[in-house]
Amino acid sequence: MTIEDAATEGGGEATVNSPVVELAALDELWFQVSGTLCNLECTHCFISCSPHNDSYGYLSLEQVEEQLVESVRWGVKEYYFTGGEPFLNREIVSILCRALDFGPVTVLTNGTVLKREWLQQLQQKERAVDYSLEFRVSIDGPTSEMNDPVRGPRTFERAMQGVALLVEYGFLPIITMTRIWDESREEEILSSFQQLLRDHGCDRPRIKILPRLKIGAEVCRTEGYGEYDRVTPEMMKDFDVSQLICSHSRVVTDRGVAVCPILLDSPDSLMGDSIEQSNRAFSLKHGACYTCYQYGSICTNPSSKRVE
Repeated sequence: MTIEDAATEGGGEATVNSPVVELAALDELWFQVSGTLCNLECTHCFISCSPHNDSYGYLSLEQVEEQLVESVRWGVKEYYFTGGEPFLNREIVSILCRALDFGPVTVLTNGTVLKREWLQQLQQKERAVDYSLEFRVSIDGPTSEMNDPVRGPRTFERAMQGVALLVEYGFLPIITMTRIWDESREEEILSSFQQLLRDHGCDRPRIKILPRLKIGAEVCRTEGYGEYDRVTPEMMKDFDVSQLICSHSRVVTDRGVAVCPILLDSPDSLMGDSIEQSNRAFSLKHGACYTCYQYGSICTNPSSKRVE
């Protein structure tokens, strides 16, 4: 299916046919658990999170639990918690513990505010249930010289302290790096980071590289999407739609249910007040949809199991 729309992002108006993707199955349910509030203000953040951005707010344990119960009916297989920085939410440990009663859980964090007592509680809970708890820690390079200009002073040092703490409590974090370097340096950077992680106790380093999403703060740091950075109907011919997160995920926010974690700043991303209302097609008219088309479901883990 396609719909007609006026594409105005990144360089003038152009009338295009945008492919539409249906929700084939609700495999993952995301929670924007700390909204857009974060202790950091990264210069490449695609939804411009910061200590002052309250366009989306916190979710309470009660709100999360309501959606967890509802998710059973939809056959959700795993749960993701993001923000902002999830560990700014004072109920986050209770929220993660409750979610582990329903399925595998992944929490996306910058790793700079973790506390021993939180990890001890989460370790005890994970050992008592059948499901895994994954931590994805955002660090943009194997040195402070590479990371800190993007994430802020001393963030590399603090994040690596968080990684060491996770390892101490038996977790094997996935390090997520946004590709802010020239691709010719990729092998060098990955090799350096793998060794650094081993030095911090990660005997099986896990690294996930993310492409730049040219929206939010990244537009000011580098550039936005161009006029032709769009998914066309021709591109969707014989394409595996399951590679797009909008075909198998939705995001619970304090303002309703959104189509994906990336497009929260776009008015059309909010699809209704409930999972039921979000069960409808979404138009791939955004530049960020083009990046997802190129790289697949960049937001989700390749597996909920602890593998290298």
